Amino acid sequence: MEFQNRKILITGGAGFIGSHVVRLFVKKYPEYQIYNLDALTYAGNLENLKDIETASNYTFIKGDIIDANFINTLFIEYDFDSVIHLAAESHVDRSITDPLAFVKTNVLGTMNLLNAAKENWKKNFQNKLFYHISTDEVYGSLGASGLFTEETSYDPNSPYSASKASSDHFVRAYGESYGLPFIISNCSNNYGSNQFPEKLIPLFINNILKEKSLPVYGDGNYTRDWLFVQDHAEAIELIFQRGRRFETYNIGGFNEWKNIDLVKLLCLQMDEKLGRDKGTSEELITYVKDRPGHDLRYAIDATKINSELEWKPSVTFEEGLSRTIDWYLANQEWLSNVTSGSYQDYYIKQYQKSI
Repeated sequence: MEFQNRKILITGGAGFIGSHVVRLFVKKYPEYQIYNLDALTYAGNLENLKDIETASNYTFIKGDIIDANFINTLFIEYDFDSVIHLAAESHVDRSITDPLAFVKTNVLGTMNLLNAAKENWKKNFQNKLFYHISTDEVYGSLGASGLFTEETSYDPNSPYSASKASSDHFVRAYGESYGLPFIISNCSNNYGSNQFPEKLIPLFINNILKEKSLPVYGDGNYTRDWLFVQDHAEAIELIFQRGRRFETYNIGGFNEWKNIDLVKLLCLQMDEKLGRDKGTSEELITYVKDRPGHDLRYAIDATKINSELEWKPSVTFEEGLSRTIDWYLANQEWLSNVTSGSYQDYYIKQYQKSI
């Protein structure tokens, strides 16, 4: 895929993972034209891309993937030869509250992109690629042992994971039915800079700063595999350039943590960085009622991408978490800005009940 003058549509490029992917491609490939399509919902923020907004090879387009006519027009106007599809509703709790919003964006939105790509590329699929970014949550829940591989059967347990599973199936179906060249990658939990503070790590950093409670679901023993977002962006770039068509790649951090152990590590690092007595932040931990359909454990086997593309995480979790905390401490104005506004009502209602 290392061709000159590519025209790449990146959806959801103002969001958490998307902004890191957009920045990487804009800076690494000045000969490419990068088009960032984002609806700028609560989790999309152009502040995430201030450093590249004037780059000559970067174009921002405000729009929603659920608008089929708009998407078709974009493909005709810009003649994209590749799509890196990250736009998605991604928060499990929100999906339980409003599942139809996840169907609209994650399923119908993906369908609109697939249809536009199929129609505009149908005369020549050569050098075209529809790269769909998905999640390990489509595989369901693991027991105390075992790992998700690319061959693991799908078994989604939340409206969010069901919507992503559906979109994965449609991408594969378009490959089988129409020959549309695709790649899918399924990643583990991401963390890092620019993540909207509805997710665990930035939420708890924000709460510790404000000396508010840290609500932990159930007994805190739910286990996740954590992946530094910049490592994920580099894996996406590597898969885009060298990944095999019609294949799936799992991207994981080889880095399992129980939620409660992660929170205690976060508290320890925050106390050190804020100059507080050891154990101060840990006193803020409170255990709250578990959410429905909560998967016990996720863990990715990333052997395939490691052996085929020689990718592996670049940082330990302790180092990545420290860098993440440093970013939020240095960008408290950003944190304040994104946690204000009308969408904050939901955020407060869902996550601050115990305060």
